[in-house]
Amino acid sequence: MEELIKNLNVFLSDLNVFYRKLQNYHWNVYGKDFFVVHEKLEEYYDEINEQVDEIAEHILMLGGIPLGTMQDYLNNTCIVEAKNERIKDCEIYNNIIKDYETLNKKVIQIKEEADSKKQYATSSLMDNYISSYIKHLWMLNKTIEK
Repeated sequence: MEELIKNLNVFLSDLNVFYRKLQNYHWNVYGKDFFVVHEKLEEYYDEINEQVDEIAEHILMLGGIPLGTMQDYLNNTCIVEAKNERIKDCEIYNNIIKDYETLNKKVIQIKEEADSKKQYATSSLMDNYISSYIKHLWMLNKTIEK
């Protein structure tokens, strides 16, 4: 169980850094699709924010302690922070595709681990994220398709 909680905390770290990244992009986006991207980024970060809370509470339900500081998140994440600079919409798409792929790999790993430990509530929770991330990836990839 300890390893599962550790992996959930890594995922929590990824979610928190990704949330900040999406919000940073929301503030700094420019380009011909500004209005669409600006609104979509807000939708994404609102969804990620809900997942942050859900994962932290799930860690508590499993008897663990969720990480809670920015330093903890930065020490444990695989997501690269966004820079504090203006960024074109096409660059945002490419960056968040990579991040959603990273998140999806992580939740698949957690699901497999949870299944092996008969932690079906955790596994079921990961199913929801897998479905969401796959849909986002499909839509984002269609957006950048030439």
